[in-house]
Parts: sequence; C-alpha cells; structure tokens
Amino acid sequence: MTTLASELNPANPANANQTRPLREPVAPDAQGWWWGTGRRKTAVSRARMRVAKEGEGKIQVQVSRKNFKTIEEYFTEERDRNDVYAPLKLTDTFGKLDIVLRCTGGGIMGQAQAARLALARALVGYDPTTEGALRDEGFLTRDAREVERKKYGQPGARARFQFSKR
Repeated sequence: MTTLASELNPANPANANQTRPLREPVAPDAQGWWWGTGRRKTAVSRARMRVAKEGEGKIQVQVSRKNFKTIEEYFTEERDRNDVYAPLKLTDTFGKLDIVLRCTGGGIMGQAQAARLALARALVGYDPTTEGALRDEGFLTRDAREVERKKYGQPGARARFQFSKR
C-alpha cells in the first residue's frame, strides 16, 4: 500500500479540515486531584490541582510535609512568578483551582519553568480543550537542553588548559 506525498501534506486542501482528535479527559485520583510533572535541567516539579471548593483557589509550594509557602514567598523574582502563572492565565483558570507544587533540584529559574510545564500538563488532564492554546504558547514542550559533561584532561566541557609552547 503506497501513500502519496500530497495525502500526507497538511497544506493540501483536502487535509485542511482534518484536526487532531481531542484527548479523553483524565479522571482525577481518589482524592479529586489531577497531577502533572515538569522537568527543566535538573529541576523537577510536581503539580497537584483540584477544583476550588469555596472562594478563591490557592496556589502553594509545599516545602516540607507540613510547611507551605505562597508563590510570592517561594519565587521572589517577578519573572519566575509569571512563569508559574502563565498557563493559568492563558486558560482562564487562575483562581478557580487549588494547586500544590513540589519543586526539587536545580535553581530557582529552572524550578519555575518546571512548574510551568507541570501545571500545563495537569491542565490538559483536567480540560483537554486547553491543549491547543497551551501547545501554541510552548507550555507543553519540554526544554531538552542540559549541561554538557566535563571531559577528561580539560577543566570544563569546552574550556582547555592554557597552552605553553616552551
């Protein structure tokens, strides 16, 4: 069975009305939480979210078993707070969900970007119709850049010891 290139080309007018089918909504766990995991460099963030029961939804970072901080306390830079809030503001769910984040490893900026990916993945599980908007903004794409390893006989990954002719 052969297929023509024009049949696979998305620019082909015959394929213009074909879109990806929506994912099935993921059911929450037994306690009513949707989960998402995000990674950036060596930082890992796990997000749990559920529909807020009363009033405004809270966004917290779980520092230890019983110790929580707000986003403003944990991420002191405005840039990092905006990274965390971006998927919620894009999908109009800011303040409607209770969110708990666990961030480990890496630095502050890596943790913020890992939290952004974790929240975006949890939002897609909660409401699959948000996937297109989140994907267009790049919130569902993991940044695969990692630190290059140090090589033997060198002080770093690319750096060389100073050459001496004599």
